Amino acid sequence: MLETSARLLRLLSLLQAHREWSGNDLAERLGVSPRTVRRDVDRLRELGYPVNASPGTGGGYQLGAGAELPPLLLDDDEAVAVAVGLRTAAGQGIEGIGETSVRALAKLEQVLPHRLRRRIGALNAFTVPMLRGPRSGVVDPAVLTELAHLCRDAERLRFAYRGHDGTESRRTVEPYRLVCSEHRWYLVAFDLDRADWRTFRVDRITPRPPHGPRFTPREPPAEDLAAYVSQGVSTRVYAEHALVRLLVPLEEAAQGVSPSAGVLEAEGPDSCRLRTGAAGLDVMVLHLMMLGFEFEVLEPAELTGALRDARDRLSRALARSERPAT
Repeated sequence: MLETSARLLRLLSLLQAHREWSGNDLAERLGVSPRTVRRDVDRLRELGYPVNASPGTGGGYQLGAGAELPPLLLDDDEAVAVAVGLRTAAGQGIEGIGETSVRALAKLEQVLPHRLRRRIGALNAFTVPMLRGPRSGVVDPAVLTELAHLCRDAERLRFAYRGHDGTESRRTVEPYRLVCSEHRWYLVAFDLDRADWRTFRVDRITPRPPHGPRFTPREPPAEDLAAYVSQGVSTRVYAEHALVRLLVPLEEAAQGVSPSAGVLEAEGPDSCRLRTGAAGLDVMVLHLMMLGFEFEVLEPAELTGALRDARDRLSRALARSERPAT
């Protein structure tokens, strides 16, 4: 049985590495008869691998695309390349694939032999990516994969957390999900000490194992966790909140308003609503002006007064600037 299983893995590796094999070539490579090759191909098909066969003297075997993705066999160099690629995608928060990369990386690193982990670790440790923009909020992919494992296995997480003011606190949480927004990662978790759901920036988390024990996952704080995190980091965290109507379609507004800047709500074909927050009303005015969209304040009324004050200040500055030189 062990010999047959090893031969099946070898046959699968050959089919994945070559476009098409003749039966005789496969038999020679595997050291078996063509009849045994045919039986092994049938076993692979039973396991879900779509192995196509073309008849005739010029025919052969070819691994085709199936309705589902079967397990893949990777050699050492391929495994290293895939792991490094997944780490890069996870660390940069590439839209649409960041969270998927973390899950895939967690599965791959779980089965990598020690020698390959050392190669990948060395490559990442001595590689400096050249990125656009500031490198604030850079996340260690190893921390991401550790958090992904704990979310998957429903194990308690202990970590040190650095607040925005630099102060550090110790937390014990029940991790639920990772959420990626632009170039930042957030952990949604139930904070046991505060008996409430919290959102943590992953770049501020330093795990403090041992972790555990396991727990029964609670009902999440919202059905749409992406919207929940967006509202938390763009609105709830700030002292001042506002609701404004943007006089542009939702699709256009989404191009200029990131999830960390506010939460957009559909309203009509030519407008949408924006919920956002700021440290003060004067900062809110600046934030809204920098969006570059026409807008209308819905609440609070105090924001309209802050806009009026800003308008008057700008009018006086413009009048002074337009005075003729003496």
